Amino acid sequence: MQYRHPMAWAAPLLLAMTSVPGLSGCAPSQPLVYPAAARGAVVDVYHGVSVADPYRWLEAADAPATREFVRAQNALAQPWLEALPQREGLKTRLTQLWSYERFGVPRREGGRYFYLRNDGRQNQSVLHVADDAGSLGRVLFDPNATRDDATIALSRFVPSPDGKLVAYALSDGGTDWDVWRFRRVSDGVDLPDELRFTKFWELSWSRDSGAVYYSRYPARASAAGPAGDPGVDPRGDDRAQPSVHRHRLGTKQSADERIYAVTDHPTRVPSASVSDDGRWLVVSLFDGYVTNGVDLIDLTNAAAPRQPLFAAWDALYTVIGNLGDTFYVQTTADAPRGRIIAVDARRPQREYWREVVPQSEAKLESSSLVGGRLVVTYVRDAHGVAMIYGTDGKLIGDVALPGLGSVGGFPGNAEDGETFFSYADYLRPGQIWRLDAGSNRATLLREPKLPADTSRYVTEQLFYPSRDGTRVPMFVTYRRDVARSADTPLMLYGYGGFDVSLTPTFRPQTIAWLEMGGVYVEANLRGGGEYGQAWHEAGTRLRKQNVFDDFIAAAEYLIREGWTSPKKLAISGRSNGGLLVGATLLQRPDLFGAALPGVGVLDMLRYHTASANARQWSSDYGLSEDPAEFRALRAYSPVHNVRERACYPPTLITTADRDDRVVPWHSYKFAAELQRAQGCANPVLIRIETRAGHGAGKPVWMQIEDFADQLAFVAASLGMAGGMAE
Repeated sequence: MQYRHPMAWAAPLLLAMTSVPGLSGCAPSQPLVYPAAARGAVVDVYHGVSVADPYRWLEAADAPATREFVRAQNALAQPWLEALPQREGLKTRLTQLWSYERFGVPRREGGRYFYLRNDGRQNQSVLHVADDAGSLGRVLFDPNATRDDATIALSRFVPSPDGKLVAYALSDGGTDWDVWRFRRVSDGVDLPDELRFTKFWELSWSRDSGAVYYSRYPARASAAGPAGDPGVDPRGDDRAQPSVHRHRLGTKQSADERIYAVTDHPTRVPSASVSDDGRWLVVSLFDGYVTNGVDLIDLTNAAAPRQPLFAAWDALYTVIGNLGDTFYVQTTADAPRGRIIAVDARRPQREYWREVVPQSEAKLESSSLVGGRLVVTYVRDAHGVAMIYGTDGKLIGDVALPGLGSVGGFPGNAEDGETFFSYADYLRPGQIWRLDAGSNRATLLREPKLPADTSRYVTEQLFYPSRDGTRVPMFVTYRRDVARSADTPLMLYGYGGFDVSLTPTFRPQTIAWLEMGGVYVEANLRGGGEYGQAWHEAGTRLRKQNVFDDFIAAAEYLIREGWTSPKKLAISGRSNGGLLVGATLLQRPDLFGAALPGVGVLDMLRYHTASANARQWSSDYGLSEDPAEFRALRAYSPVHNVRERACYPPTLITTADRDDRVVPWHSYKFAAELQRAQGCANPVLIRIETRAGHGAGKPVWMQIEDFADQLAFVAASLGMAGGMAE
C-alpha cells in the first residue's frame, strides 16, 4: 500500500494483545462497517443460464468509481491492520530476516560472469559482473538508484555471447511489461537502443552480438508518437498476437524486421532463441500448458522457409540444444513424466527419433546441454533431484545435493565446461553451487548466513488420502519441541495448477511464522507437476474440483492427526493458489480460522476476457463458452459461490492495482461480494497495493509491509497471544 514509507522499518516489539473489533480470536467482536459498493444490473446468459455480475463496473480500472473503491477499502484496511497487536513486532523481525546477503545463479558469457546480488540492505537485487566466479566483481546496474521507492525492478538480463554487452529489462511498478536497454560492460554506459511492447520472454542474441531476436506485441493504438520511439507507452496491445522481430543494435525499434508471425491460428504465441552454433532460430509456439509446437529457421539461408520440427500439437516439446543437425529435446510425447529424445533436423519425423534419456519414475522438470553433457533435474516425491547424462544416454551420475529441497539453474551451452545451480529448502536460503559438468564435481560457491537459528526446526514429508483415495504428499515444518495439539496454530499453503511443482523453498516469512510458534505446511496438490502429466491433468478443466478436495483433505488430515484444529488453522495461496483459497474457504468455512487469498483468479466465468495471456490459462481452467466447462467453472468460481449470510472465516484478500497478469478486479469483485454477504463479525478486508503488480520485482520494504499485515492478521484471527517466540 502506497501509504507507508519504504524505509520506515524500525519499530518496537509489541507483546500485549489488545481488542480488535471483528476478530473471532479477540473480544469484543463487532462487525466492521464496509465501504458501500453499488450493485449493478448486469446479467450474462451462458448456455441458457442467467448469471448476475453486479460488480462488472469494477473491471474499469481507471474509472473514478473504481478508484474510489480502492481508496475506501484501503482507508478501512490500513488503520485496522496497523492496529493489530503483533504487527510492529513482526515488521521488525521480518526486516531482520530479510537482511542477509544473497546471490543469483551466475551466467557465463565471453569469459565473464554475470549475476544478481543483494547485500541484505537493498530493496532490489543488483546486477554484477566479475572475471572470476568467486569474486564479487563490480556493479553493472543498480535498479535501486532509479526511483526513491525502489519500485522499478530489474526483471531480466541477458549477456551477449562475447560478454561485451548486456541486455537488461526493467519493470515499472510491478507491471509484466518490460523495457529493454543495452549496456556496455566495459564502462557501464547504455547504448541508445530501447525495446518496448514485450513481456514474459527473454530476448536472444545473434552469435556475433550485433542483433537480438525478441517477441513483441503491436503498439497500442492509443500510444502517442511513432511506435518504438522513446517515451512511448511500454505496453503493447496484449489482446493481439505477438510476433518475433530482429533488432540490430544502433537502429530504432520501428525499423525492426518481423522474422516470424503466426498466420494460421488466433491464439498461438511465438518466442525465439538462437542455437549455440548460431545457425538456427528455434521458434517455440505456446498455447497453453499441455501441448506446443516448434519451428526452425535456418539463419544461414535467408531463402529457406520455416521448417516444422514438431507440428502435431500432441505433447510438450522443449529444445535443450543442438550438436550440428541433432537437436536434444525434452518432451512428454509417449512419456507423461518426461523424457529426452534426439531429433535430426533433416528427418524430424517420429520414426527417426532416438531416445536418449527414458522416462523414469520421477517427473523430468528441466534440462540443459552443457559441455556436451545433459544436466537433468527431476522432481521426486515433490523434492528436487539432478542427474548428468552423456548425449549417448549413459548415466554419468547424480549431482550431490545438500538435502530434500529445490534445485534450479544449470545455465550454459554445449562448449561450456562449467555451470551453476542453486539449492534451497524451507530452512536454508539459496546456496549457489558450481558444477564441473565433465567430472560431476559440485563445489559450494556462496552460502547465505541467515540471521536466525533454523536448527531448532525440522521438516518431514507426510502422505495423506484425498477424498477419492488419491495419495497426496505434504511437507510439515515445525519447531522440534512443538507437540501436536488442537491449540497449535498452523499455516497451510497450496497452489495446484499449471504443471507447477511445489518443491521446498526458502521464504523469510515462513521463518517468522515458525518463530511465532506456528507449524508450516505445504500440500502438493493435483494440478501441479509433481508426478507428471497425469497428476497435472487430474486437476484441470472438468476435474479442477480435485484440487480443492486435495486441499480440504489436507486440512482434515492435519486436524485428525492432532496437529491443529479448525479455529487454529489458516490457509494461504497466491495467484492460482488465491483461487484455491477462495474456493475452499467458501466450500468449507467451518474448517478454517483464517484465509489469505492473494492476487487470485476469482471470477472464473470472465478471467479469459482480461488479455490474450489470460485466455491461455484455459488449458487448466476451461472456458465458459463451452457448456460442460461452464458448469464446472460456475460450480466453484469464488465470485459466484458466496452464500448469503454464511459465516466465513476472517479473510484478508491481497492484490495490487497495477497487476496486469491476474487483474485486480478479480479481488475487487470477491471482496465486495464477501463483505456484503458475510453473516457474522469475522472481518473481510482487502489490502490493495499501489505501485506493485502480481509480485515479481516487489521491493523488499513492500514485501515486509505486506507479510507483516498478513501474519499479524492471522495471529489475531487465531488468538495467538504474545510476541515472537524465543
